[in-house]
Amino acid sequence: MTKLVVNVQRQLETMSISADFNSDSGDVTAIYGRSGAGKTTLINMIAGLERPDTGRITLDDQVLFDADAGVDVAPEHRRLGYVFQEDRLFPHLKVRANLEYGRKRRQAGSSSISFDDVVDMLGIEGLLDRQTHRLSGGERQRIAIGRALLSGPDLLLMDEPLANLDVQRRAEILPYIERLRDSLGLPVIYVSHATEEIIRLADNVVLMADGETVASGPVEDVMSRLDLRPLTGRYEAGAVLPVRVKEHDHGDGLTQLSFAGGVLNVPTVDLSIGEALRVRIRARDVALSLQAPSGISILNVFAGRITEIAEAGASQMDVLLDIAAEPATGSCPLWARITRRSARELSLEVGKPVHAMIKAVAIDRHSLGQ
Repeated sequence: MTKLVVNVQRQLETMSISADFNSDSGDVTAIYGRSGAGKTTLINMIAGLERPDTGRITLDDQVLFDADAGVDVAPEHRRLGYVFQEDRLFPHLKVRANLEYGRKRRQAGSSSISFDDVVDMLGIEGLLDRQTHRLSGGERQRIAIGRALLSGPDLLLMDEPLANLDVQRRAEILPYIERLRDSLGLPVIYVSHATEEIIRLADNVVLMADGETVASGPVEDVMSRLDLRPLTGRYEAGAVLPVRVKEHDHGDGLTQLSFAGGVLNVPTVDLSIGEALRVRIRARDVALSLQAPSGISILNVFAGRITEIAEAGASQMDVLLDIAAEPATGSCPLWARITRRSARELSLEVGKPVHAMIKAVAIDRHSLGQ
């Protein structure tokens, strides 16, 4: 089992970079934050393209960097694959030759994935004899990912690989990244400032701001914290819930998702019964009632108890609830954003029981991540 351990610091002209986190085999660890937070500098230090001032980086039993011991392994000897924002393909080579270049860089004893397996995983068989300049942006990034994988890496680094793609191309490539995440068992470091990508792809998240690691942990925990609202995005803020497909109602075009809070009805999800995914429930899509509502069109109603209340601007309040159906299941956070007037008229306070209501149609494809 491969494990990446990062504990580094570096002083730049405009900020200091500091990070301390681990990533295990099969995990996608997202480095998440706004532009200028220091994400690319951090991933470049892991790659060996930039040198930390202090700290240590290890990949299993290999020390990649150790300031005290004077160890700084050259990038080409770190056994990692790097996928950049720009695909950086060789324009004079066809797709097949670009992929073969990755295989030629494979070091002795490195992990082996066959050419055919990469082609099949990324769905690029029909592109092998094409010139790279004739490919779409999404196709080019798939080739770049394939070239990185064929180098036999023990670690895959991805720096905003979808940042230069439009919405359609992002939707095209995301399933392929999910496939390699589920198939390869490599630790993956995925840099992004896009909440949708983090929810869909990552297991853990390292949240950065002004070069510092502000929080790290499971996606569900970090993205549901009220105190991190300025950094995780105010408008799209909300709770992230791990769920499983329970049942499909094809007649009404709905899917039931089971989770610690009960059963959530959403528009049909094209997944098999029992498959796991995440759902992001935006705080702005949650309404509250003091009594169990009846005679309403909203399909999702959950009893809960208020655990935290915080101001969210001049006229709004954020209310964090625990809606766990059974105490034995542990806590299950849900986040509601309501007006200050509503909070006052309902006399909301920590510990008060309430009912949360979520419209099924408010949960769109951007809210779902496998």
